[in-house]
Amino acid sequence: MAGLYSSSRPTSSSSSSSSFASSSSFQTFASRLLLLLTVLPLTLAAFAFVLQWRGGLNDPVTRWSPDRHEFPGMIGMVQTGGPQRQALRSSGSDCVDVLGRSHSPAFPYYKDWKFDYASDLRPKISIQTSTSAGLEQTLPWIFYHKVIGVTNFFLFVEGKAASPKVSKVLETIPGVKVIYRTKELEEQQAKSRIWNETWLSSFFYKPCNYELFVKQSLNMEMAIVMAREAGMDWIIHLDTDELIYPAGTHEYSLRQLLSDVPGNVDIVIFPNYESSVEHDDIKEPFSEVSMFKKNYDHLPKDVYFGNYKEATRGNPNYFLTYGNGKSAARIQDHLRPNGAHRWHNYMKTPNEIKLDEAAVLHYTYPKFSDLTSRRDRCGCKPTKDDVKRCFMLEFDRAAFIIASTATEEEMLSWYRERIVWTDKTLNLKLQRKGILTRIYAPMVIIQGLRESGVFSLVIASAAQTNLSKNQFLSLVESSNSSRESTSGAITSRKIGKLIDSQATARRVLEFTDDASHPLAVPPLSPPGLDEDDFQIDVQLSSKSQ
Repeated sequence: MAGLYSSSRPTSSSSSSSSFASSSSFQTFASRLLLLLTVLPLTLAAFAFVLQWRGGLNDPVTRWSPDRHEFPGMIGMVQTGGPQRQALRSSGSDCVDVLGRSHSPAFPYYKDWKFDYASDLRPKISIQTSTSAGLEQTLPWIFYHKVIGVTNFFLFVEGKAASPKVSKVLETIPGVKVIYRTKELEEQQAKSRIWNETWLSSFFYKPCNYELFVKQSLNMEMAIVMAREAGMDWIIHLDTDELIYPAGTHEYSLRQLLSDVPGNVDIVIFPNYESSVEHDDIKEPFSEVSMFKKNYDHLPKDVYFGNYKEATRGNPNYFLTYGNGKSAARIQDHLRPNGAHRWHNYMKTPNEIKLDEAAVLHYTYPKFSDLTSRRDRCGCKPTKDDVKRCFMLEFDRAAFIIASTATEEEMLSWYRERIVWTDKTLNLKLQRKGILTRIYAPMVIIQGLRESGVFSLVIASAAQTNLSKNQFLSLVESSNSSRESTSGAITSRKIGKLIDSQATARRVLEFTDDASHPLAVPPLSPPGLDEDDFQIDVQLSSKSQ
């Protein structure tokens, strides 16, 4: 027994030693594995951070999310940087901050967008305008509408817009056609059939707004031909202080909005909303204004008339300027303008619809300098009788008189009282009533474009493009023509002089069939407050409820 016992002790000791060594080895392995599992994710995270910081990694969550919706033009841009981006990198054009490019973008998602759309996207939408605005207004206007689906732009330029520095940039943008007000253009427009018809005749040979209205109509007529040659499906006349607001669409897309329009509809009317600025020091209206006054067509009658006086704030009308919106026309045979706000057809009465949610955002007198800019463009006397020759709407007349007769301090006081919405209590009340509304989408889109460097990219690319001799001479000629036009010469009357005589034109007008050519639709104020009509409307509204 003792022998057996003594022989068994060494065996037990050896087993215990082996077990301890195995346990120690396992602990070492576990420690190393834990260290590896800790270090590896940190290393991968650091690597991913470095790649993303250098611009080499896309966010997989947003890239492959099933809920991700792309605006028109985004597809395929990650792979195609494009020559313009290479030009920007090599030009040192980061110093170009004309439109406030951010050096550390907070919203960089537009930097790889493709704004030159593929030819198979339908419907193809064009916008036509007559403008003298600079790049600080025109570039955000163009690219905002590119984002929502507009493919082509026909810009009839003069003044600052026709200057070599501005027009050179505009000509480099894909889908933009720049048309200068040259002598040849005026001679061509002098042959228009419009001069021998009555629908626009009441606006002929008058200054300022009337002259502009005729010029816009003549330009719209030419733009129809250009749009058709470019294969467009729709055309819209829009000023550069207006933005289309495609509310009611899933993707915030004008293309989707118009693609849903029935095929038998010829004209789509966008009621306009008017900007309601809250400060007197606005510099960039598209990026700073978010409050708008709704159109009569988008409000219940009892709400509109019941709050009319508070919404008007002592001004001549509910809106400062026009209230009858703008329209889009389907490109087809015999299409013609019907003034700056509508389209018509020589051979039929167009089928029109008015949109219930979408609108045109009109940035009306958003900057204090707008008072003097309008004054400087017109040579009328600042009297109640004479301003009627120049302006169609009451507020424009009042603004012109103030800008022509008051001191700087008096003008600023008038501007704050009549245009700036400083009463926050009233603002909140009218927002709750639905008369005022907040709209942020254009502000976000344009700020995103600016921070992504899109505007600076266009300017830098244009700076590297050498103009040919013919292009340069054309720009100089157009610039001279524009200066002549803005120095007091009346374009509509100048064009009229190219016709044999006004008397001959008038004789032709007398024999034109008015019934087949409805009169042009001028800028119209929204419905005014008539107490009798208001009571009837409220009673009818109460009964219907």
